[in-house]
Amino acid sequence: MKNKFLLLGIALATLSACKTASSASSMQLANVKTQKNISINNELKNDDEFVKFIEPYKQKLDKEMNQKISHTNVDLTKQGDNSNLGNLLADYTFDGADEWAKKNLQKNVDAALINIGGIRTTIGQGDILLKNVFEVMPFENEVVIVKMKGADLQGLFDYYAKTQVNNPVSHLYIETNNGQSAKSLINGKAVNPNQDYYIATSDYLALGGDNMKFFAKGESIPTGLKMRDLFIDYFKKNPEVVVNTDVRLNFIGKK
Repeated sequence: MKNKFLLLGIALATLSACKTASSASSMQLANVKTQKNISINNELKNDDEFVKFIEPYKQKLDKEMNQKISHTNVDLTKQGDNSNLGNLLADYTFDGADEWAKKNLQKNVDAALINIGGIRTTIGQGDILLKNVFEVMPFENEVVIVKMKGADLQGLFDYYAKTQVNNPVSHLYIETNNGQSAKSLINGKAVNPNQDYYIATSDYLALGGDNMKFFAKGESIPTGLKMRDLFIDYFKKNPEVVVNTDVRLNFIGKK
Protein backbone atom coordinates (compact mmCIF):
# COMPACT_ATOMS: atom_id res chain seq x y z
CA MET A 1 0.00 0.00 0.00
CA LYS A 2 2.90 2.31 0.79
CA ASN A 3 4.29 2.03 -2.74
CA LYS A 4 0.96 3.20 -4.09
CA PHE A 5 1.53 6.65 -2.66
CA LEU A 6 5.27 6.82 -3.26
CA LEU A 7 5.05 9.50 -5.97
CA LEU A 8 2.70 11.59 -3.84
CA GLY A 9 5.15 11.40 -0.96
CA ILE A 10 8.05 12.48 -3.16
CA ALA A 11 6.04 15.43 -4.49
CA LEU A 12 5.10 16.58 -0.96
CA ALA A 13 8.69 16.24 0.18
CA THR A 14 9.87 18.32 -2.79
CA LEU A 15 7.36 21.08 -2.03
CA SER A 16 8.40 21.09 1.58
CA ALA A 17 12.05 21.38 0.58
CA CYS A 18 11.28 24.35 -1.67
CA LYS A 19 9.49 26.21 1.12
CA THR A 20 12.35 25.79 3.57
CA ALA A 21 15.22 26.40 1.14
CA SER A 22 15.54 30.09 2.04
CA SER A 23 16.23 29.34 5.69
CA ALA A 24 18.51 26.36 5.06
CA SER A 25 21.67 28.44 5.33
CA SER A 26 20.86 29.32 8.95
CA MET A 27 20.26 25.74 10.01
CA GLN A 28 22.77 23.14 11.08
CA LEU A 29 22.58 19.44 10.37
CA ALA A 30 22.31 17.21 13.43
CA ASN A 31 22.02 13.54 14.18
CA VAL A 32 23.01 12.50 10.66
CA LYS A 33 22.85 8.71 10.44
CA THR A 34 23.99 6.43 7.66
CA GLN A 35 21.08 4.38 6.37
CA LYS A 36 21.19 1.01 4.71
CA ASN A 37 20.79 1.05 0.91
CA ILE A 38 18.02 -1.07 -0.54
CA SER A 39 19.09 -2.94 -3.65
CA ILE A 40 16.49 -2.96 -6.42
CA ASN A 41 16.74 -6.41 -8.01
CA ASN A 42 14.73 -9.58 -8.58
CA GLU A 43 14.74 -10.30 -4.85
CA LEU A 44 12.67 -7.19 -4.14
CA LYS A 45 9.07 -8.34 -3.86
CA ASN A 46 6.25 -6.67 -5.78
CA ASP A 47 3.56 -4.81 -3.95
CA ASP A 48 0.63 -7.00 -5.01
CA GLU A 49 -1.94 -4.28 -4.42
CA PHE A 50 0.02 -1.78 -6.50
CA VAL A 51 0.47 -4.34 -9.31
CA LYS A 52 -3.26 -4.97 -9.26
CA PHE A 53 -3.90 -1.22 -9.39
CA ILE A 54 -1.82 -0.62 -12.54
CA GLU A 55 -2.71 -3.86 -14.38
CA PRO A 56 -5.70 -2.41 -16.35
CA TYR A 57 -3.52 0.45 -17.59
CA LYS A 58 -0.71 -1.94 -18.52
CA GLN A 59 -3.10 -4.16 -20.48
CA LYS A 60 -4.49 -1.17 -22.38
CA LEU A 61 -0.99 0.10 -23.20
CA ASP A 62 0.23 -3.36 -24.28
CA LYS A 63 -2.79 -3.77 -26.57
CA GLU A 64 -2.13 -0.44 -28.24
CA MET A 65 1.62 -0.92 -28.59
CA ASN A 66 1.25 -4.42 -30.06
CA GLN A 67 -1.05 -3.36 -32.88
CA LYS A 68 0.22 -4.04 -36.39
CA ILE A 69 0.77 -0.92 -38.48
CA SER A 70 2.72 -2.32 -41.45
CA HIS A 71 4.82 -5.24 -42.69
CA THR A 72 8.29 -5.73 -44.13
CA ASN A 73 9.65 -8.65 -46.12
CA VAL A 74 13.24 -7.77 -45.22
CA ASP A 75 15.12 -6.73 -42.11
CA LEU A 76 15.23 -2.95 -41.80
CA THR A 77 18.70 -2.04 -40.57
CA LYS A 78 20.84 1.06 -40.07
CA GLN A 79 24.10 -0.50 -41.26
CA GLY A 80 25.96 0.77 -44.30
CA ASP A 81 26.25 4.15 -45.95
CA ASN A 82 22.85 3.70 -47.63
CA SER A 83 20.95 1.67 -45.02
CA ASN A 84 17.44 0.65 -45.98
CA LEU A 85 15.92 1.87 -42.70
CA GLY A 86 17.84 5.14 -42.92
CA ASN A 87 16.69 5.74 -46.50
CA LEU A 88 13.12 4.85 -45.59
CA LEU A 89 12.88 7.23 -42.64
CA ALA A 90 14.61 10.01 -44.58
CA ASP A 91 12.02 9.54 -47.36
CA TYR A 92 9.18 9.64 -44.82
CA THR A 93 10.65 12.85 -43.40
CA PHE A 94 10.81 14.34 -46.90
CA ASP A 95 7.27 13.28 -47.83
CA GLY A 96 5.70 14.56 -44.60
CA ALA A 97 7.56 17.86 -44.70
CA ASP A 98 6.80 18.35 -48.39
CA GLU A 99 3.09 17.80 -47.80
CA TRP A 100 3.17 20.33 -44.94
CA ALA A 101 5.17 22.89 -46.98
CA LYS A 102 2.81 22.75 -49.94
CA LYS A 103 -0.13 23.42 -47.66
CA ASN A 104 1.41 26.05 -45.39
CA LEU A 105 4.19 27.67 -47.41
CA GLN A 106 3.03 27.02 -50.95
CA LYS A 107 6.54 25.67 -51.50
CA ASN A 108 8.11 22.30 -52.25
CA VAL A 109 10.69 20.70 -49.99
CA ASP A 110 13.88 20.00 -51.94
CA ALA A 111 15.60 17.42 -49.74
CA ALA A 112 15.68 15.85 -46.29
CA LEU A 113 18.45 14.94 -43.88
CA ILE A 114 18.26 13.01 -40.60
CA ASN A 115 20.92 11.63 -38.27
CA ILE A 116 21.76 7.94 -38.01
CA GLY A 117 22.26 8.32 -34.27
CA GLY A 118 18.60 9.23 -33.88
CA ILE A 119 17.62 5.80 -35.21
CA ARG A 120 18.07 3.77 -32.05
CA THR A 121 17.46 0.22 -33.26
CA THR A 122 16.39 -1.93 -36.21
CA ILE A 123 13.12 -3.56 -37.31
CA GLY A 124 13.12 -7.26 -38.09
CA GLN A 125 11.41 -8.94 -41.01
CA GLY A 126 7.69 -9.46 -40.44
CA ASP A 127 4.89 -7.40 -38.97
CA ILE A 128 5.80 -3.89 -37.85
CA LEU A 129 4.15 -3.05 -34.54
CA LEU A 130 3.49 0.37 -33.07
CA LYS A 131 6.01 -0.30 -30.31
CA ASN A 132 8.71 -0.91 -32.93
CA VAL A 133 8.50 2.71 -34.04
CA PHE A 134 8.76 3.93 -30.44
CA GLU A 135 11.87 1.77 -30.06
CA VAL A 136 13.39 3.12 -33.27
CA MET A 137 12.54 6.75 -32.46
CA PRO A 138 12.13 7.26 -28.69
CA PHE A 139 12.69 11.02 -28.89
CA GLU A 140 10.16 13.84 -29.20
CA ASN A 141 11.94 15.51 -32.10
CA GLU A 142 10.04 17.86 -34.40
CA VAL A 143 10.37 18.22 -38.16
CA VAL A 144 11.90 21.56 -39.10
CA ILE A 145 12.31 22.99 -42.60
CA VAL A 146 15.45 25.06 -43.08
CA LYS A 147 15.41 27.58 -45.92
CA MET A 148 18.95 27.98 -47.27
CA LYS A 149 20.68 29.67 -50.15
CA GLY A 150 22.32 27.27 -52.55
CA ALA A 151 25.69 28.86 -51.86
CA ASP A 152 25.36 28.03 -48.16
CA LEU A 153 24.67 24.37 -48.86
CA GLN A 154 28.37 23.85 -49.50
CA GLY A 155 28.71 23.66 -45.73
CA LEU A 156 26.41 20.62 -45.74
CA PHE A 157 28.45 18.87 -48.44
CA ASP A 158 31.74 19.72 -46.70
CA TYR A 159 30.33 18.25 -43.49
CA TYR A 160 29.75 14.89 -45.17
CA ALA A 161 33.18 15.01 -46.80
CA LYS A 162 34.80 15.62 -43.44
CA THR A 163 32.82 13.18 -41.29
CA GLN A 164 31.88 10.51 -43.85
CA VAL A 165 29.13 9.45 -41.45
CA ASN A 166 26.08 7.66 -42.87
CA ASN A 167 23.49 10.24 -41.82
CA PRO A 168 20.54 9.35 -44.10
CA VAL A 169 19.36 11.74 -46.82
CA SER A 170 16.48 11.94 -49.28
CA HIS A 171 16.53 13.58 -52.72
CA LEU A 172 20.24 14.23 -52.23
CA TYR A 173 23.32 12.65 -53.79
CA ILE A 174 26.60 13.33 -52.04
CA GLU A 175 29.86 11.96 -53.41
CA THR A 176 33.23 12.43 -51.76
CA ASN A 177 36.70 11.35 -52.84
CA ASN A 178 39.36 10.80 -50.21
CA GLY A 179 37.67 13.18 -47.81
CA GLN A 180 36.97 15.90 -50.37
CA SER A 181 33.58 16.94 -51.75
CA ALA A 182 33.40 15.63 -55.32
CA LYS A 183 29.78 15.76 -56.49
CA SER A 184 26.58 17.14 -54.98
CA LEU A 185 23.10 16.90 -56.47
CA ILE A 186 19.61 17.84 -55.29
CA ASN A 187 16.88 15.98 -57.15
CA GLY A 188 19.51 14.95 -59.68
CA LYS A 189 20.54 18.53 -60.47
CA ALA A 190 23.56 20.62 -59.58
CA VAL A 191 23.00 23.17 -56.83
CA ASN A 192 22.20 26.70 -57.98
CA PRO A 193 24.06 29.05 -55.59
CA ASN A 194 21.43 31.77 -56.04
CA GLN A 195 18.39 29.56 -55.47
CA ASP A 196 16.53 29.10 -52.19
CA TYR A 197 16.35 25.47 -51.06
CA TYR A 198 14.05 23.99 -48.42
CA ILE A 199 15.69 21.18 -46.43
CA ALA A 200 13.65 19.06 -44.02
CA THR A 201 15.41 17.86 -40.89
CA SER A 202 14.88 17.52 -37.14
CA ASP A 203 14.85 20.37 -34.65
CA TYR A 204 17.90 18.79 -33.01
CA LEU A 205 19.97 19.03 -36.19
CA ALA A 206 18.55 22.43 -37.19
CA LEU A 207 19.92 23.77 -33.89
CA GLY A 208 23.39 22.45 -34.67
CA GLY A 209 23.17 18.97 -33.17
CA ASP A 210 25.83 16.45 -34.29
CA ASN A 211 27.94 19.51 -35.10
CA MET A 212 25.78 20.43 -38.12
CA LYS A 213 26.57 24.10 -37.76
CA PHE A 214 25.87 24.79 -41.43
CA PHE A 215 22.12 24.96 -40.68
CA ALA A 216 22.76 28.20 -38.75
CA LYS A 217 23.10 30.02 -42.07
CA GLY A 218 19.49 29.23 -42.95
CA GLU A 219 16.04 30.19 -41.68
CA SER A 220 14.39 27.51 -39.55
CA ILE A 221 10.67 27.01 -40.09
CA PRO A 222 8.94 24.86 -37.42
CA THR A 223 6.21 22.55 -38.67
CA GLY A 224 4.77 21.21 -35.41
CA LEU A 225 5.10 17.68 -36.83
CA LYS A 226 6.61 15.12 -34.48
CA MET A 227 8.97 12.84 -36.37
CA ARG A 228 7.77 9.68 -34.64
CA ASP A 229 4.11 10.53 -35.33
CA LEU A 230 5.04 11.17 -38.95
CA PHE A 231 6.77 7.79 -39.25
CA ILE A 232 3.78 6.03 -37.68
CA ASP A 233 1.41 7.71 -40.15
CA TYR A 234 3.50 6.68 -43.15
CA PHE A 235 3.91 3.11 -41.95
CA LYS A 236 0.12 2.94 -41.66
CA LYS A 237 -0.24 4.38 -45.17
CA ASN A 238 2.06 1.66 -46.52
CA PRO A 239 0.81 -1.80 -45.40
CA GLU A 240 3.81 -3.35 -47.16
CA VAL A 241 7.04 -1.40 -46.76
CA VAL A 242 8.99 -0.81 -49.96
CA VAL A 243 12.54 0.35 -49.28
CA ASN A 244 14.79 2.22 -51.65
CA THR A 245 18.33 0.88 -51.90
CA ASP A 246 19.64 3.53 -54.27
CA VAL A 247 23.05 5.08 -53.58
CA ARG A 248 22.72 8.49 -51.98
CA LEU A 249 25.98 8.66 -50.06
CA ASN A 250 29.07 7.62 -51.99
CA PHE A 251 32.24 7.92 -49.91
CA ILE A 252 35.02 6.96 -52.32
CA GLY A 253 38.27 6.10 -50.53
CA LYS A 254 36.53 6.08 -47.16
CA LYS A 255 38.95 5.12 -44.39
